[in-house]
Parts: sequence; structure tokens; C-alpha cells
Amino acid sequence: MSTLATTIEAILYLKGQPLDIGKLAELARCDREDVEEGLIELMNDYAHRDGAMEIVETVDGYCLQLKERYRFLVDLLIPIDLGVGALRTLAAIALKGPISQTDLVDLRGSGVYQHVPELVAQGFVRKRRQAEGRSSLVQVTDKFYQHFEIDQLPQLRPKGSPAAPVSPADAEAAPEFEPEPEPEPEVELELEAEAAS
Repeated sequence: MSTLATTIEAILYLKGQPLDIGKLAELARCDREDVEEGLIELMNDYAHRDGAMEIVETVDGYCLQLKERYRFLVDLLIPIDLGVGALRTLAAIALKGPISQTDLVDLRGSGVYQHVPELVAQGFVRKRRQAEGRSSLVQVTDKFYQHFEIDQLPQLRPKGSPAAPVSPADAEAAPEFEPEPEPEPEVELELEAEAAS
């Protein structure tokens, strides 16, 4: 394999998430055409290997992942060691995040102070200190999406209200790290994490 193909392989391995051609070109410090050639070479090489990994193209870009027939090893070798309370806190962070730890305590109770460090230690959540000494923001990591095999999360809305469509322009205009407003009291959190494990 060429040096560029092995560089792309290393990038996909280290990032652990799908990357589009533009991002791969930026990280590999080359142009898009070279990345496309490198990807073809890499995908061809992986297609002829009898290994556990594969390069796949998804809607979000290209990624290096475990072949489907080996997915059972994830739960066998890397089991989730989380209680129901921590799983519910994780679900709340996933659905509402990024969310301030203070708002999360209001939503889930004081058990959050034990759950968040546990979730951070297991790599499912990251904390980021806000300016002016305000409460930390918490949000799920790429490991959460990979482990639970979730591409995107449902939008929360009050009971009985229709789903509001979000245009791509509105989604891009939304700030990356701004918490959503507090939910109405009737909003229900559904825990899908238990079903996925």
C-alpha cells in the first residue's frame, strides 16, 4: 500500500468516526483527488483481506469499523458496567445535551454527581467547563454513538405536539455548544439504551 493509503487508514483508526473526503484531505494534508485515490487503494486492500476490519462508506463519510460478524465481541469483551440510574442519566445527556450539569441535576436528581464521573471514566460523556465559573456542560462522545450503534437521536417534544421539521439551514445556524431550553413538564425521556445493550 502507498504511504497515503496507510495515512488514511491511521486517520480513520484514530478518529473512530466517519470522515468525508474534505476532512480526510485536510488531516492528510493533501488534495481531494489524492485522497480519493488513496481510499480506493485502501478499500481494495481491505476487500482482499480476511480480517476483522473493513472500510465502509456511510452517509457521513468513510470509516474503519469491525465487520458485522464480529460485533458480538464488543459486548462480550467491552461490557457496559453501568447501573440503571447511570444509564438513565446517559439517556438524558444524549437527548438533551449538551446540557449544563446544574440543569441535569434538576432533571435527574443529585445522583448525577455520581453518574457523570462514571460516564466520563467509561468514555461515554465529556465535560467542558463554561466561562465565568458556571456549571460544566456535558454531552455524549463518539464512543456513545459507536457502542449503541446510533446514527442520530430523536428530537424531544411535548406530548401531543407534532414533530417540527428542521431545515438544514436551521441546523447549521444553531450554535454547536449551546444548551437547549428547559423542557416542558410533560416531556418524557425514553430510555433506548437498555434495549440496545
